Amino acid sequence: MPRDRLADSAISRIRHVLVRQPDDAGMSMPTAQHTRSLILAVFGGLAALVLLTVTALAFGTADVPWRDCLRFLWAGASGGSVPAVDAANYRIVVESRLPRVLLAVLVGAGLSVVGVIVQAMVRNALADPYVLGISSGASVGATAVVVYGALGTLGAYALSLSASLGALAATAVVYQIARTPQGLVPLRLVLVGTAVGYGLSAVTTVLVFLAPNGEAARSVMFWLLGSLGASSWDKVPVALAATVIGILCAGGLARQLNALAMGDEVSASLGLDAGRFRVALFILSAAMTGCFVSICGAVGFVGLVIPHAARLLVGADHRRVLTVAPVLGACFLVAADLVARTAIPPQELPLGAITAAVGVPVFVGLMRRRAMSAGAVG
Repeated sequence: MPRDRLADSAISRIRHVLVRQPDDAGMSMPTAQHTRSLILAVFGGLAALVLLTVTALAFGTADVPWRDCLRFLWAGASGGSVPAVDAANYRIVVESRLPRVLLAVLVGAGLSVVGVIVQAMVRNALADPYVLGISSGASVGATAVVVYGALGTLGAYALSLSASLGALAATAVVYQIARTPQGLVPLRLVLVGTAVGYGLSAVTTVLVFLAPNGEAARSVMFWLLGSLGASSWDKVPVALAATVIGILCAGGLARQLNALAMGDEVSASLGLDAGRFRVALFILSAAMTGCFVSICGAVGFVGLVIPHAARLLVGADHRRVLTVAPVLGACFLVAADLVARTAIPPQELPLGAITAAVGVPVFVGLMRRRAMSAGAVG
């Protein structure tokens, strides 16, 4: 029948658009151009990341020459030894700065992936983990451990587990309130998530205010603003697992994310249950965010800014975005942490203040761009 042929034609066009990898404006750039942009972005980002990593290892309260940093890294990797006169600098580079830089790389990459997932999930380019209340829930769980010693029997993993449980609990609350007979509606999800996030932030404030230990309260307040000052090697496996699993899961779901970003009707026509898929993405985002908040506190704007930068470079196809975003996120957070600890030595600025200094202007620019686009369409 003609109507059936029309429906089949529409679905074929949708599949064709997904394969051709649409950009933000809904137009398709040539595949060859996208491929070149992807290669340049990945290799350029990796080169910048190597340079930033060595710079972060070299500079701080005590500067260490670049050559010595590379020599210490080789000695640590190969099991070699260093002269006694270099022992202090070796400990600074390998035992103090290296785990901090690695955590910045992993957390930056992971938060960028979470940002890509959340923006696709709610079809809102201004969304990030904070919008859905995930970060606020993780902060409540982490604060309970830092201030009151909850789950102390788990030792080094108590903070990560508690933050993840807090994030998952916040996810469950948001899901139950936002759920409708039609499933999870993106706008309702954002509104409920924002409200729950504010409520959980108030809970965190009360927990800190009632803390029995004043020093712990002060330290947790600074940590909640974002800090990698407590970095250590025992946190690296947690961050590595969360980041690698998150990137692999998101990369494997890139085609479904493409469909979801085009709307629930398109998703349904391609056989994707948008409601169930959002629940799975919600859980993945919560688990990842909980791990990252336990490591560096509530660092904002990484999940907002980096996905946009990736889309500007390689288009909107999630297969490319999820390849570039982790590299850009790693570079961004390493650079931000370097500025945080070297801007006014020996004081250390909150990491969240540095990311916000970049993120707020970008956020305002995005709002203006959306307003101008809406005006042009109208």
